[in-house]
Amino acid sequence: MMVNDVAGGRLAIYRRALSRRDFRVLWLGSSLSLVGDGMTFVALTWLVLSQPGGVRQLGLLTVCYTLPVFVGGLLTGPVLDRFDKRHVLAVDSVVRGAAMASIPIVSLLGEVPTALPFIVAAVYGLFKMVPLAGFPAAIPDLVPEEDRDAANALESLSFSLSGMIGPALGGLLIAGFGSEAVLAFDAVSYALFAVAALAIRRPLTPQAPRTPQAPQAPQTQTPQTPQGPQAPQKPGSPPDVAGPRGTVLGLLRDRVLVATTLAFMAFNIAMGMLLVTAPWLAKTQLQGGPQALGLLLAALSAGELAGAAVAGTRAPRARPIRAIALVQLIAAAGFLALLTAPLTITVTAGFLVIGMFSAPMTIWAQSLRMARIPAPLRGRGFAILRTLMQATPPIGAALVTPLLAGGLLAPAALLMTIVAAVPAAALLTTTNQGSVRRRATQTLTHDEPTACTRARVTRTRSPGTDRRRLGQERP
Repeated sequence: MMVNDVAGGRLAIYRRALSRRDFRVLWLGSSLSLVGDGMTFVALTWLVLSQPGGVRQLGLLTVCYTLPVFVGGLLTGPVLDRFDKRHVLAVDSVVRGAAMASIPIVSLLGEVPTALPFIVAAVYGLFKMVPLAGFPAAIPDLVPEEDRDAANALESLSFSLSGMIGPALGGLLIAGFGSEAVLAFDAVSYALFAVAALAIRRPLTPQAPRTPQAPQAPQTQTPQTPQGPQAPQKPGSPPDVAGPRGTVLGLLRDRVLVATTLAFMAFNIAMGMLLVTAPWLAKTQLQGGPQALGLLLAALSAGELAGAAVAGTRAPRARPIRAIALVQLIAAAGFLALLTAPLTITVTAGFLVIGMFSAPMTIWAQSLRMARIPAPLRGRGFAILRTLMQATPPIGAALVTPLLAGGLLAPAALLMTIVAAVPAAALLTTTNQGSVRRRATQTLTHDEPTACTRARVTRTRSPGTDRRRLGQERP
Protein backbone atom coordinates (compact mmCIF):
# COMPACT_ATOMS: atom_id res chain seq x y z
CA MET A 1 0.00 0.00 0.00
CA MET A 2 2.80 2.40 0.91
CA VAL A 3 4.64 1.63 -2.35
CA ASN A 4 1.49 2.34 -4.35
CA ASP A 5 1.00 5.63 -2.51
CA VAL A 6 4.56 6.74 -3.27
CA ALA A 7 4.23 5.74 -6.93
CA GLY A 8 0.88 7.49 -7.15
CA GLY A 9 2.38 10.64 -5.65
CA ARG A 10 5.19 10.65 -8.19
CA LEU A 11 2.79 10.15 -11.09
CA ALA A 12 0.59 12.94 -9.76
CA ILE A 13 3.51 15.36 -10.20
CA TYR A 14 3.73 14.52 -13.90
CA ARG A 15 -0.06 14.55 -14.35
CA ARG A 16 -0.20 18.03 -12.86
CA ALA A 17 2.37 19.33 -15.33
CA LEU A 18 0.66 17.64 -18.29
CA SER A 19 -2.75 18.98 -17.24
CA ARG A 20 -1.68 22.36 -18.64
CA ARG A 21 -2.83 22.28 -22.25
CA ASP A 22 -0.14 24.41 -23.90
CA PHE A 23 2.71 22.54 -22.25
CA ARG A 24 1.10 19.21 -23.14
CA VAL A 25 0.73 20.18 -26.83
CA LEU A 26 4.33 21.38 -27.04
CA TRP A 27 5.67 18.30 -25.27
CA LEU A 28 3.75 15.85 -27.48
CA GLY A 29 4.83 17.59 -30.69
CA SER A 30 8.44 17.68 -29.58
CA SER A 31 8.37 14.01 -28.52
CA LEU A 32 7.08 12.87 -31.89
CA SER A 33 9.71 14.90 -33.72
CA LEU A 34 12.43 13.42 -31.51
CA VAL A 35 11.34 9.90 -32.46
CA GLY A 36 11.97 10.82 -36.08
CA ASP A 37 15.36 12.28 -35.16
CA GLY A 38 16.37 9.02 -33.48
CA MET A 39 15.47 7.09 -36.60
CA THR A 40 17.30 9.60 -38.82
CA PHE A 41 20.62 9.21 -37.01
CA VAL A 42 20.60 5.47 -37.72
CA ALA A 43 19.50 6.06 -41.34
CA LEU A 44 22.20 8.64 -42.13
CA THR A 45 24.82 6.56 -40.35
CA TRP A 46 23.95 3.52 -42.41
CA LEU A 47 23.96 5.51 -45.65
CA VAL A 48 27.50 6.68 -44.88
CA LEU A 49 28.69 3.23 -43.79
CA SER A 50 27.44 1.84 -47.10
CA GLN A 51 29.81 4.15 -48.97
CA PRO A 52 33.48 3.30 -49.68
CA GLY A 53 35.63 4.25 -46.69
CA GLY A 54 32.52 4.53 -44.56
CA VAL A 55 34.27 3.95 -41.21
CA ARG A 56 36.57 6.94 -41.68
CA GLN A 57 33.66 9.10 -42.83
CA LEU A 58 31.69 8.40 -39.62
CA GLY A 59 33.79 11.01 -37.86
CA LEU A 60 32.98 13.54 -40.58
CA LEU A 61 29.25 12.76 -40.27
CA THR A 62 29.39 13.32 -36.50
CA VAL A 63 31.20 16.61 -37.05
CA CYS A 64 28.50 17.68 -39.53
CA TYR A 65 25.86 16.72 -36.97
CA THR A 66 27.43 18.67 -34.12
CA LEU A 67 29.85 21.39 -35.26
CA PRO A 68 27.18 23.67 -36.84
CA VAL A 69 25.42 23.64 -33.47
CA PHE A 70 27.93 26.24 -32.27
CA VAL A 71 27.13 28.66 -35.11
CA GLY A 72 23.39 28.08 -34.86
CA GLY A 73 23.42 28.51 -31.11
CA LEU A 74 24.96 31.98 -31.36
CA LEU A 75 22.07 33.08 -33.57
CA THR A 76 19.28 31.18 -31.80
CA GLY A 77 19.38 32.99 -28.46
CA PRO A 78 18.72 36.54 -29.74
CA VAL A 79 16.01 35.21 -32.07
CA LEU A 80 14.22 33.41 -29.22
CA ASP A 81 14.38 36.51 -27.01
CA ARG A 82 13.09 38.78 -29.78
CA PHE A 83 10.35 36.77 -31.51
CA ASP A 84 7.51 34.52 -30.39
CA LYS A 85 8.98 31.12 -29.60
CA ARG A 86 5.97 29.41 -31.20
CA HIS A 87 6.83 30.87 -34.58
CA VAL A 88 10.55 30.22 -34.23
CA LEU A 89 9.91 26.53 -33.42
CA ALA A 90 7.53 26.21 -36.38
CA VAL A 91 10.01 27.72 -38.87
CA ASP A 92 12.77 25.45 -37.57
CA SER A 93 10.56 22.37 -38.08
CA VAL A 94 9.70 23.36 -41.65
CA VAL A 95 13.35 23.94 -42.61
CA ARG A 96 14.69 20.73 -41.09
CA GLY A 97 11.74 18.72 -42.39
CA ALA A 98 12.53 19.91 -45.91
CA ALA A 99 16.17 18.89 -45.45
CA MET A 100 15.19 15.37 -44.37
CA ALA A 101 12.73 15.03 -47.25
CA SER A 102 15.44 15.91 -49.80
CA ILE A 103 17.09 12.46 -49.65
CA PRO A 104 13.96 10.34 -50.32
CA ILE A 105 12.89 12.80 -53.05
CA VAL A 106 16.30 12.65 -54.75
CA SER A 107 16.37 8.85 -54.42
CA LEU A 108 13.09 8.64 -56.36
CA LEU A 109 14.68 10.63 -59.18
CA GLY A 110 17.99 8.80 -59.24
CA GLU A 111 21.09 8.05 -57.16
CA VAL A 112 21.64 9.94 -53.91
CA PRO A 113 24.80 12.11 -54.14
CA THR A 114 27.60 11.12 -51.79
CA ALA A 115 27.69 14.54 -50.14
CA LEU A 116 23.94 14.87 -49.52
CA PRO A 117 23.82 12.95 -46.18
CA PHE A 118 26.54 15.25 -44.84
CA ILE A 119 24.67 18.35 -46.01
CA VAL A 120 21.46 17.13 -44.36
CA ALA A 121 23.35 16.43 -41.13
CA ALA A 122 24.85 19.95 -41.24
CA VAL A 123 21.41 21.55 -41.67
CA TYR A 124 20.13 19.47 -38.77
CA GLY A 125 23.02 20.63 -36.59
CA LEU A 126 22.66 24.28 -37.60
CA PHE A 127 19.03 24.42 -36.41
CA LYS A 128 19.33 21.90 -33.58
CA MET A 129 19.66 24.55 -30.89
CA VAL A 130 16.26 26.07 -31.71
CA PRO A 131 14.22 23.38 -29.88
CA LEU A 132 17.04 22.59 -27.44
CA ALA A 133 16.98 26.20 -26.18
CA GLY A 134 13.41 27.10 -27.12
CA PHE A 135 11.70 24.30 -25.21
CA PRO A 136 13.31 24.94 -21.78
CA ALA A 137 13.04 28.70 -22.30
CA ALA A 138 9.27 28.25 -22.77
CA ILE A 139 8.74 26.01 -19.72
CA PRO A 140 8.65 28.85 -17.12
CA ASP A 141 5.90 30.54 -19.19
CA LEU A 142 3.81 27.36 -19.42
CA VAL A 143 4.09 25.77 -15.95
CA PRO A 144 4.41 27.25 -12.43
CA GLU A 145 7.67 27.08 -10.50
CA GLU A 146 6.62 24.12 -8.35
CA ASP A 147 6.12 21.98 -11.47
CA ARG A 148 9.38 22.85 -13.25
CA ASP A 149 11.31 19.79 -12.08
CA ALA A 150 8.51 17.60 -13.44
CA ALA A 151 8.41 19.55 -16.71
CA ASN A 152 12.20 19.26 -17.09
CA ALA A 153 11.96 15.54 -16.33
CA LEU A 154 9.24 15.17 -18.97
CA GLU A 155 11.49 16.83 -21.53
CA SER A 156 14.26 14.41 -20.61
CA LEU A 157 11.76 11.53 -20.72
CA SER A 158 10.76 12.51 -24.24
CA PHE A 159 14.43 12.48 -25.26
CA SER A 160 14.83 9.06 -23.64
CA LEU A 161 11.65 7.49 -25.04
CA SER A 162 12.26 8.83 -28.52
CA GLY A 163 15.89 7.79 -28.36
CA MET A 164 14.85 4.30 -27.31
CA ILE A 165 12.03 3.90 -29.83
CA GLY A 166 13.56 5.84 -32.73
CA PRO A 167 16.87 3.99 -33.24
CA ALA A 168 15.33 0.55 -32.66
CA LEU A 169 12.45 1.27 -35.03
CA GLY A 170 14.83 2.89 -37.49
CA GLY A 171 17.03 -0.20 -37.57
CA LEU A 172 14.03 -2.41 -38.33
CA LEU A 173 12.68 -0.10 -41.04
CA ILE A 174 16.07 0.25 -42.71
CA ALA A 175 16.30 -3.53 -43.05
CA GLY A 176 12.83 -3.67 -44.59
CA PHE A 177 12.35 -0.43 -46.53
CA GLY A 178 15.69 1.36 -46.68
CA SER A 179 17.09 4.51 -45.16
CA GLU A 180 15.12 6.78 -47.48
CA ALA A 181 11.78 5.68 -46.01
CA VAL A 182 13.02 6.46 -42.49
CA LEU A 183 14.00 9.99 -43.52
CA ALA A 184 10.56 10.50 -45.08
CA PHE A 185 8.96 9.62 -41.74
CA ASP A 186 11.17 12.16 -39.98
CA ALA A 187 10.06 14.85 -42.45
CA VAL A 188 6.42 14.13 -41.53
CA SER A 189 7.23 14.31 -37.81
CA TYR A 190 8.74 17.76 -38.31
CA ALA A 191 5.56 18.93 -40.02
CA LEU A 192 3.48 17.73 -37.07
CA PHE A 193 5.76 19.53 -34.60
CA ALA A 194 5.28 22.77 -36.56
CA VAL A 195 1.50 22.34 -36.24
CA ALA A 196 1.81 21.69 -32.50
CA ALA A 197 3.94 24.80 -31.94
CA LEU A 198 1.40 26.99 -33.74
CA ALA A 199 -1.45 25.40 -31.74
CA ILE A 200 -0.13 26.83 -28.45
CA ARG A 201 -2.54 29.54 -27.34
CA ARG A 202 -0.35 31.54 -25.00
CA PRO A 203 2.12 33.89 -26.69
CA LEU A 204 5.72 33.01 -25.89
CA THR A 205 7.19 36.45 -26.44
CA PRO A 206 9.57 37.64 -23.68
CA GLN A 207 8.63 40.81 -21.86
CA ALA A 208 11.15 43.52 -21.15
CA PRO A 209 11.96 43.92 -17.44
CA ARG A 210 10.32 46.79 -15.62
CA THR A 211 12.52 49.51 -14.17
CA PRO A 212 12.40 49.47 -10.37
CA GLN A 213 10.62 52.42 -8.81
CA ALA A 214 12.57 54.97 -6.83
CA PRO A 215 12.53 54.16 -3.10
CA GLN A 216 10.28 56.39 -1.02
CA ALA A 217 11.82 55.45 2.30
CA PRO A 218 15.16 56.76 3.62
CA GLN A 219 18.26 55.22 2.12
CA THR A 220 18.99 53.26 5.29
CA GLN A 221 15.92 51.11 4.68
CA THR A 222 15.65 48.16 2.33
CA PRO A 223 15.24 49.32 -1.30
CA GLN A 224 11.83 48.75 -2.83
CA THR A 225 10.90 47.22 -6.19
CA PRO A 226 7.51 46.92 -7.90
CA GLN A 227 7.30 43.41 -6.46
CA GLY A 228 8.05 44.43 -2.85
CA PRO A 229 11.17 44.66 -0.67
CA GLN A 230 14.33 43.67 -2.43
CA ALA A 231 16.71 41.52 -0.45
CA PRO A 232 20.41 42.19 -0.83
CA GLN A 233 22.01 39.95 -3.41
CA LYS A 234 24.19 37.21 -1.99
CA PRO A 235 27.53 36.22 -3.49
CA GLY A 236 27.04 33.57 -6.16
CA SER A 237 23.32 34.26 -6.51
CA PRO A 238 21.78 34.67 -9.97
CA PRO A 239 22.33 38.10 -11.49
CA ASP A 240 19.60 40.71 -11.25
CA VAL A 241 18.44 41.61 -14.74
CA ALA A 242 18.12 45.27 -13.77
CA GLY A 243 21.63 45.45 -12.35
CA PRO A 244 25.01 45.59 -14.04
CA ARG A 245 25.30 41.79 -14.10
CA GLY A 246 21.88 41.32 -15.69
CA THR A 247 23.41 40.62 -19.10
CA VAL A 248 24.61 37.59 -21.01
CA LEU A 249 28.18 38.35 -19.90
CA GLY A 250 26.86 38.54 -16.35
CA LEU A 251 25.61 34.97 -16.67
CA LEU A 252 29.10 33.87 -17.66
CA ARG A 253 30.37 35.30 -14.35
CA ASP A 254 28.06 33.02 -12.40
CA ARG A 255 30.46 30.44 -10.94
CA VAL A 256 27.77 27.78 -10.53
CA LEU A 257 26.67 28.05 -14.17
CA VAL A 258 30.26 28.06 -15.42
CA ALA A 259 31.41 25.09 -13.30
CA THR A 260 28.49 22.84 -14.21
CA THR A 261 28.69 23.83 -17.87
CA LEU A 262 32.39 22.96 -18.07
CA ALA A 263 31.70 19.54 -16.53
CA PHE A 264 28.91 18.94 -19.05
CA MET A 265 31.15 20.02 -21.94
CA ALA A 266 33.72 17.42 -20.94
CA PHE A 267 31.08 14.72 -20.61
CA ASN A 268 29.75 15.56 -24.08
CA ILE A 269 33.25 15.13 -25.51
CA ALA A 270 33.07 11.54 -24.26
CA MET A 271 29.56 11.21 -25.70
CA GLY A 272 30.89 12.42 -29.06
CA MET A 273 33.38 9.56 -28.95
CA LEU A 274 30.55 7.18 -28.10
CA LEU A 275 28.46 8.35 -31.08
CA VAL A 276 31.27 7.26 -33.39
CA THR A 277 32.11 4.10 -31.44
CA ALA A 278 28.54 2.73 -31.39
CA PRO A 279 28.17 2.23 -35.18
CA TRP A 280 31.78 1.05 -35.38
CA LEU A 281 31.01 -1.62 -32.78
CA ALA A 282 27.85 -2.67 -34.61
CA LYS A 283 29.72 -2.90 -37.89
CA THR A 284 32.95 -4.63 -36.78
CA GLN A 285 32.56 -6.18 -33.30
CA LEU A 286 28.94 -7.10 -32.58
CA GLN A 287 26.48 -9.33 -34.40
CA GLY A 288 23.35 -7.90 -35.99
CA GLY A 289 24.52 -4.90 -38.01
CA PRO A 290 21.94 -2.08 -37.90
CA GLN A 291 19.84 -4.01 -35.36
CA ALA A 292 22.85 -4.08 -33.00
CA LEU A 293 23.29 -0.32 -33.41
CA GLY A 294 19.60 0.19 -32.69
CA LEU A 295 19.94 -2.01 -29.58
CA LEU A 296 22.86 0.02 -28.20
CA LEU A 297 21.15 3.36 -28.76
CA ALA A 298 17.90 1.99 -27.36
CA ALA A 299 19.72 0.83 -24.21
CA LEU A 300 21.24 4.28 -23.82
CA SER A 301 17.80 5.86 -24.09
CA ALA A 302 16.21 3.26 -21.80
CA GLY A 303 18.72 4.19 -19.12
CA GLU A 304 17.95 7.87 -19.66
CA LEU A 305 14.24 7.08 -19.31
CA ALA A 306 14.72 5.32 -15.98
CA GLY A 307 17.08 7.99 -14.67
CA ALA A 308 14.78 10.83 -15.71
CA ALA A 309 11.73 9.20 -14.13
CA VAL A 310 13.47 9.12 -10.74
CA ALA A 311 15.26 12.46 -11.03
CA GLY A 312 12.04 14.35 -11.76
CA THR A 313 10.60 13.44 -8.35
CA ARG A 314 13.77 13.39 -6.23
CA ALA A 315 15.46 16.74 -6.82
CA PRO A 316 18.52 17.39 -4.59
CA ARG A 317 17.42 20.72 -3.16
CA ALA A 318 20.17 20.97 -0.53
CA ARG A 319 23.35 20.13 -2.50
CA PRO A 320 22.50 19.91 -6.22
CA ILE A 321 26.05 20.47 -7.49
CA ARG A 322 27.41 17.59 -5.40
CA ALA A 323 24.62 15.33 -6.67
CA ILE A 324 25.35 16.30 -10.29
CA ALA A 325 29.04 15.50 -9.86
CA LEU A 326 28.33 12.10 -8.27
CA VAL A 327 25.99 10.88 -11.01
CA GLN A 328 28.45 12.06 -13.67
CA LEU A 329 31.20 9.97 -12.06
CA ILE A 330 28.99 6.88 -12.12
CA ALA A 331 28.03 7.52 -15.75
CA ALA A 332 31.72 7.83 -16.64
CA ALA A 333 32.33 4.33 -15.26
CA GLY A 334 29.85 2.96 -17.81
CA PHE A 335 32.30 3.65 -20.66
CA LEU A 336 34.55 0.90 -19.31
CA ALA A 337 31.99 -1.67 -20.48
CA LEU A 338 33.21 -1.10 -24.04
CA LEU A 339 36.30 -3.08 -23.06
CA THR A 340 34.15 -6.24 -22.95
CA ALA A 341 33.36 -6.22 -26.70
CA PRO A 342 32.39 -8.43 -28.54
CA LEU A 343 30.07 -9.43 -25.67
CA THR A 344 26.88 -7.68 -26.73
CA ILE A 345 25.12 -8.01 -23.37
CA THR A 346 27.88 -6.29 -21.34
CA VAL A 347 28.41 -3.53 -23.90
CA THR A 348 24.65 -2.92 -23.91
CA ALA A 349 24.68 -2.79 -20.10
CA GLY A 350 27.36 -0.12 -20.25
CA PHE A 351 25.21 2.01 -22.57
CA LEU A 352 22.34 1.51 -20.11
CA VAL A 353 24.43 2.76 -17.16
CA ILE A 354 25.66 5.80 -19.10
CA GLY A 355 22.10 6.78 -19.95
CA MET A 356 20.69 6.07 -16.49
CA PHE A 357 23.11 8.36 -14.66
CA SER A 358 23.50 11.06 -17.32
CA ALA A 359 19.77 11.89 -17.31
CA PRO A 360 19.69 13.23 -13.71
CA MET A 361 22.63 15.47 -14.59
CA THR A 362 20.56 17.17 -17.28
CA ILE A 363 17.37 17.53 -15.24
CA TRP A 364 18.93 18.86 -12.04
CA ALA A 365 21.27 21.23 -13.87
CA GLN A 366 18.44 22.58 -16.01
CA SER A 367 16.30 23.38 -12.97
CA LEU A 368 19.35 25.06 -11.47
CA ARG A 369 19.74 27.22 -14.59
CA MET A 370 16.06 28.18 -14.64
CA ALA A 371 16.39 29.50 -11.10
CA ARG A 372 19.54 31.49 -11.90
CA ILE A 373 18.81 32.93 -15.37
CA PRO A 374 16.49 35.99 -15.41
CA ALA A 375 13.36 35.64 -17.59
CA PRO A 376 14.34 38.20 -20.27
CA LEU A 377 17.67 36.38 -20.77
CA ARG A 378 16.38 32.80 -20.90
CA GLY A 379 16.49 32.49 -24.68
CA ARG A 380 20.08 33.73 -24.94
CA GLY A 381 21.12 32.10 -21.68
CA PHE A 382 19.92 28.61 -22.57
CA ALA A 383 21.15 29.00 -26.15
CA ILE A 384 24.67 29.95 -25.08
CA LEU A 385 25.02 27.33 -22.36
CA ARG A 386 23.53 24.54 -24.43
CA THR A 387 25.56 25.62 -27.47
CA LEU A 388 28.74 25.34 -25.45
CA MET A 389 27.73 21.89 -24.27
CA GLN A 390 26.54 20.68 -27.68
CA ALA A 391 29.58 22.05 -29.53
CA THR A 392 32.04 19.70 -27.81
CA PRO A 393 31.03 16.28 -29.26
CA PRO A 394 32.97 17.02 -32.51
CA ILE A 395 36.12 17.14 -30.40
CA GLY A 396 35.37 13.64 -29.18
CA ALA A 397 34.58 12.44 -32.69
CA ALA A 398 37.89 13.82 -33.98
CA LEU A 399 39.83 12.22 -31.11
CA VAL A 400 38.34 8.73 -31.35
CA THR A 401 38.13 8.26 -35.14
CA PRO A 402 41.89 7.57 -35.64
CA LEU A 403 41.86 5.11 -32.75
CA LEU A 404 38.92 3.16 -34.17
CA ALA A 405 40.40 3.22 -37.68
CA GLY A 406 43.42 1.49 -36.17
CA GLY A 407 41.25 -0.98 -34.24
CA LEU A 408 42.32 0.45 -30.86
CA LEU A 409 39.12 0.02 -28.86
CA ALA A 410 40.75 -0.26 -25.42
CA PRO A 411 42.56 3.11 -25.57
CA ALA A 412 39.38 4.68 -26.92
CA ALA A 413 37.29 3.35 -24.01
CA LEU A 414 39.84 4.50 -21.43
CA LEU A 415 40.02 7.95 -23.02
CA MET A 416 36.23 8.31 -22.83
CA THR A 417 36.25 7.33 -19.16
CA ILE A 418 38.99 9.79 -18.21
CA VAL A 419 37.47 12.71 -20.12
CA ALA A 420 34.07 12.18 -18.49
CA ALA A 421 35.30 11.43 -14.96
CA VAL A 422 38.08 13.95 -14.26
CA PRO A 423 35.95 17.14 -14.48
CA ALA A 424 33.24 15.55 -12.35
CA ALA A 425 35.81 14.61 -9.72
CA ALA A 426 37.19 18.16 -9.78
CA LEU A 427 33.66 19.57 -9.38
CA LEU A 428 33.00 17.23 -6.46
CA THR A 429 36.31 18.11 -4.79
CA THR A 430 35.68 21.84 -5.16
CA THR A 431 32.20 21.47 -3.72
CA ASN A 432 33.49 19.51 -0.70
CA GLN A 433 36.25 22.06 -0.05
CA GLY A 434 33.73 24.88 -0.22
CA SER A 435 31.51 23.09 2.32
CA VAL A 436 34.46 22.60 4.68
CA ARG A 437 35.42 26.28 4.43
CA ARG A 438 31.85 27.38 5.11
CA ARG A 439 31.61 25.13 8.18
CA ALA A 440 34.95 26.42 9.48
CA THR A 441 33.86 30.03 8.98
CA GLN A 442 30.59 29.41 10.76
CA THR A 443 32.40 27.75 13.70
CA LEU A 444 34.92 30.57 13.98
CA THR A 445 32.19 33.21 13.91
CA HIS A 446 30.24 31.37 16.60
CA ASP A 447 33.22 30.94 18.92
CA GLU A 448 34.86 34.34 18.44
CA PRO A 449 33.06 36.38 21.11
CA THR A 450 34.14 34.01 23.91
CA ALA A 451 37.35 32.31 22.71
CA CYS A 452 39.17 35.08 20.86
CA THR A 453 38.32 38.28 22.66
CA ARG A 454 38.02 39.54 26.21
CA ALA A 455 35.97 42.63 26.96
CA ARG A 456 36.63 45.18 29.61
CA VAL A 457 34.23 47.88 30.67
CA THR A 458 35.35 51.36 31.65
CA ARG A 459 32.94 53.69 33.39
CA THR A 460 32.89 57.36 32.45
CA ARG A 461 30.97 59.70 34.74
CA SER A 462 28.82 62.45 33.30
CA PRO A 463 25.92 64.36 34.75
CA GLY A 464 22.87 62.13 34.87
CA THR A 465 24.29 59.32 32.78
CA ASP A 466 26.46 56.26 33.09
CA ARG A 467 28.05 55.39 29.79
CA ARG A 468 29.97 52.19 29.13
CA ARG A 469 32.89 52.04 26.78
CA LEU A 470 33.64 48.62 25.39
CA GLY A 471 37.26 47.88 24.60
CA GLN A 472 38.99 44.72 23.34
CA GLU A 473 42.09 43.13 24.77
CA ARG A 474 43.78 40.16 23.12
CA PRO A 475 44.55 37.25 25.48
